[in-house]
Amino acid sequence: MLDRKLIRKDPEHVREGIKKRGVDFDLDSFLDRDDRMRALIQESESLKHERNVVSQEVSRLKKENKDIDEICRRMKETVNRIKEIDGELKELSAELDEYALTIPNIPHDSVPYGTCPDHNVEVRRWGEIKEFPEQPLPHWEIGEKLGILDLAAASTLSGSGFILLKNDGALLSRALINFMLDLHTRQGYEELSIPYMVTRDCMVGTGQLPKLVDDMYLCERDDLFLIPTAEVPVTNIHRGELIEGGVLPIKYTAFSPCFRREAGSYGQDTRGLIRVHQFDKVEMVKFTKPEASYDELESLASDAAAVLEELEIPYRMIELCSMDLSFSAAKCYDLETYAPGVERWLEVSSISNFEDFQARRANIRFRRDRNEKPEYVHTLNGSGVALPRLIATILEFNQTPTGKVRIPKALVPYMGGKEYIEA
Repeated sequence: MLDRKLIRKDPEHVREGIKKRGVDFDLDSFLDRDDRMRALIQESESLKHERNVVSQEVSRLKKENKDIDEICRRMKETVNRIKEIDGELKELSAELDEYALTIPNIPHDSVPYGTCPDHNVEVRRWGEIKEFPEQPLPHWEIGEKLGILDLAAASTLSGSGFILLKNDGALLSRALINFMLDLHTRQGYEELSIPYMVTRDCMVGTGQLPKLVDDMYLCERDDLFLIPTAEVPVTNIHRGELIEGGVLPIKYTAFSPCFRREAGSYGQDTRGLIRVHQFDKVEMVKFTKPEASYDELESLASDAAAVLEELEIPYRMIELCSMDLSFSAAKCYDLETYAPGVERWLEVSSISNFEDFQARRANIRFRRDRNEKPEYVHTLNGSGVALPRLIATILEFNQTPTGKVRIPKALVPYMGGKEYIEA
């Protein structure tokens, strides 16, 4: 969440940031409630001071056998007013907390202004998009012909938006996970094996709740959510902690399945592996000092891009415009691969700096020195990378005239030495 001091001190900056995101938020109502709460706190403190002074006066008058009826009457009024204020403060505090959780993060000054994905900015490209002598097949046709993808069976099992990989398709998925985890641990990330269900507090901490509650899968009996990304449990590992500054940056990587309801009606996206309810992903998460977070963002983007470069897959890096940012992000890059069969760029990785937005929600702080005041860390995360669209790209980009699919060299050891997937 945003710093309330920032909102009070510079509301116009906050308004401008919210406006850049295209979000309709009544900041004046928030500020009015905040002003009211601070006024009540001041009144309460004044009345409590008065009560303490009067209590001493009553004690003195009692000793002198003087009349205290009038003072006691005023004291009762004061005590009743304090109780009224405490009740109102409790209600206002709950309202402000609820309000604060719905204010999106403010875009970093370097984020390009834009009103739709068409306004995103291409930062760079890597690799060459190959030419095919004939129109290349889409990945679902390749997968079905090779017997490695069975979407019909997945639909029978779970409905639309789910995947069933078989034989070398399942092996390819496992190979990619192991390859990416090995790569990221060489890059200095600590590997974690995480729970796939988390508490409501964890979802609030990383910003999925309350805004995205309808996109999440909830196990109502236990009030636990299936994770939409490993970012949620990994970031919340340090929820409520005070970290010693000397250990920063902290870098984690983790594999997990991801569960999202969002795959509803996206037209052509509902076919194949492009948009699904459940998918596998390797994630990277960083905790950094504030002054280092944007250098760490560039490093994180390079670490994610290394996956695609090792796999010899051309990609482009896109900087998201202000209205395309996620709720919690201050700045974000997407990595997209070109899938020639569907003739589209597919997002396979999203790399974000949340600054202290998540840390404030999850109360994750660090201290530079024992004698210094605690500060909030900056959190970052990046997909390293999501599997379905990566598999779609590998199948389409590496298809051959004979119907086989070439395995990227870096994956051959993870595929038991296989250099091709064939029927």
